[in-house]
Amino acid sequence: MTYRVCFVCTGNICRSPMAESVFRARVAEAGLDELIEVDSAGTDGWHEGDGADPRTVSVLEEHGYDGTHTARQFQPSWFSRLDLVIALDTGHLKALRRLAPTPEDAGKVRLLRSYDPAAGDDLDVPDPYYGDLGGFEECLEMVEAASEGLLAEVRERTEGRVA
Repeated sequence: MTYRVCFVCTGNICRSPMAESVFRARVAEAGLDELIEVDSAGTDGWHEGDGADPRTVSVLEEHGYDGTHTARQFQPSWFSRLDLVIALDTGHLKALRRLAPTPEDAGKVRLLRSYDPAAGDDLDVPDPYYGDLGGFEECLEMVEAASEGLLAEVRERTEGRVA
């Protein structure tokens, strides 16, 4: 049975595709890609159908990750098929919990940086869109740091499952 994780930011062209790409790579490195499905979406549909921001693609590819992506908007109906919905900041967390059809679905929503013990109380991944390339590099660092803890939790939740 496949375990499904969806990363969500605002427009699905910067933070969430970066998190999707990094986490998909971690899942593959762990040999769990037959068991865990990873994707991403945005709370808004402004960029639906577009590729990731060129700066996102550049930073991802420079660090050995896949930059291929097509933006889409998160739909409340997806909650029923998702096991975990990862918000990139507290605004997304609140929006997703409001969209959740049931309290159980709202409970599937978590902040990405909550999986990084070094994050402390600052659990938002800042939006790099209006900044320079350095903001995208910082975003990648935060995503990578949180991905290890997220992978550990997902690995624990999928223990004993078969694809």
